[in-house]
Amino acid sequence: MEHRSIHPQGPTFSRIITGAWRWNQVSPDTVERLIQTSLDEDMTTFDHADIYGDHSNEEVFGRALAKNSSLRNKMELVTKCGIKFPSAKRPGVWVKHYDTSKEHIIWSAENSLKMLHTDRLDLLLIHRPDPLLNPHEVAEAFAQLKQQGKVLHVGVSNFTRSQFCMLQKHLPMPLVTNQIEISLSRTEPLFNGDLDLLMEHSTSALAWSPLDGGKLMTGEREMFSKAIKYNASYSQLSLAWLLRHPSIIFPVIGTTKPERISEAAKSIDIKLDRQDWFEMLKWATGKDVA
Repeated sequence: MEHRSIHPQGPTFSRIITGAWRWNQVSPDTVERLIQTSLDEDMTTFDHADIYGDHSNEEVFGRALAKNSSLRNKMELVTKCGIKFPSAKRPGVWVKHYDTSKEHIIWSAENSLKMLHTDRLDLLLIHRPDPLLNPHEVAEAFAQLKQQGKVLHVGVSNFTRSQFCMLQKHLPMPLVTNQIEISLSRTEPLFNGDLDLLMEHSTSALAWSPLDGGKLMTGEREMFSKAIKYNASYSQLSLAWLLRHPSIIFPVIGTTKPERISEAAKSIDIKLDRQDWFEMLKWATGKDVA
C-alpha cells in the first residue's frame, strides 16, 4: 500500500482509507477483524465521525483499541465534529443542526479522544459547513487543541471552495484536506474547481462514497472489458480511476466485510491507461470530452 502526505505540513496516510461509519452494525469480533485486516493490508488510516452509529461507532472502535493498545501506534485516526441531531445520547438536542462553536469543537474532540481510547487525533474535520460558523472561534478551538497535542492536524468536510478559503484565511495552521464526495457517479469535483483549489493549496481530497454506496461494485456492462484487461473487479477499477488523478485523492471505503478491505487494497496496483481513464469518464458522464 502506498502512503502519502496529504499536505506538506500534514499527516501521512494510506492512499486507501478504511471508513468505520457502519461498524456499530457488526460484532466486536468483526470490528477487531476489520481493524486487523486493514493493518495487514497496510491500510493504516481509519475514518470516523462523532455522530456515526448514533454516536456509538467511536466507542465500538475504542473498545478494540483498549483491548489491544499496541494497535494505536500502527494507525492514523481521523474524526469529524459539528453535526448535532436528536438522540437519546444527546438529550438536549431537539432539532438537527450544526455547531462549530469553540466550546463544542473542543468538547467533541475531547469526547472523541475518550471514546476512541487514544491521547491524540491525527486529523479533526469540521463535518459540514455551518451557516453560523465564526472563523475566529474555530481558529481558537483548533489552536488550543493543537497546542495541547490533542489534535495534530485540522481540515474540513463538504466545504465549498469559498467556505474553504474563508476559513483558511482566519487560521494560523493549514487546512490539510477537504473530505468531499467523488466517484464515477459524482464527477463534478473534477470540473467545478473543488480539486483545482486543493491542488492550489498543495493538499489532497479525502473521497467519501468512492463506490457510490456500493453501486459501483456491480458496475456497468461497458466495464466488463476493462475488468478483463486489468484482471480487476468493478470496485477495484472504480477506485483505481480515482487514484489516477494527479491531485492525489485518498478514497475512504466503507465496508463491514474484511474481504472487501483486502479487495480494495489491491486497487493501488492498477495503473489505468490514460485512454481507459477517459473512456470510464465517458461512461460516467454519458458524453465525450469537448
